Amino acid sequence: MSRRPPRTSPDPIDKYVGSRVRARRVGMRISQTKLGDAIGVTFQQIQKYENGTNRIGASNLYKISRQLGVEVAYFFQEMPEDLYEASNADPFGLSESAAEPFDSDPLSSRDSISLVHDFHRIPDETLRQRVGQFMRALANSMTNTPHDENDAADEFGPDDDHHTDKE
Repeated sequence: MSRRPPRTSPDPIDKYVGSRVRARRVGMRISQTKLGDAIGVTFQQIQKYENGTNRIGASNLYKISRQLGVEVAYFFQEMPEDLYEASNADPFGLSESAAEPFDSDPLSSRDSISLVHDFHRIPDETLRQRVGQFMRALANSMTNTPHDENDAADEFGPDDDHHTDKE
């Protein structure tokens, strides 16, 4: 029985899980060194996990989930179905290769993660809604591309201020 040739790029699922580890770790303001020490690996290994370069074994994924205060399933939540399909692309060329996954997800940046973390630390729901409205108004004024009001209501909760006189 022949072995499969090595992959030339990280598995899309490993990259997704690694990005979820990074997002949670940064959101909790835990360094790679501190997380690595807590589970018994180096910070370089944490970097490789987060980049998807190295797969996270079951025992280390469990340890990471405990350190980050989430269930293991958290790292797979909201995973796009196409990642599974891309992960199962035939390495022997018997089928078309999958499209490259989108690498520059703006929601994975340190600034975005920090902003979302701080936003959810605001205890007053009304104030959170107002901050969301302010951010939307600012973004709309800078880009001249209004955000879909229905999406905004879903993100920040129902609010009569989302409606305009056009309705």
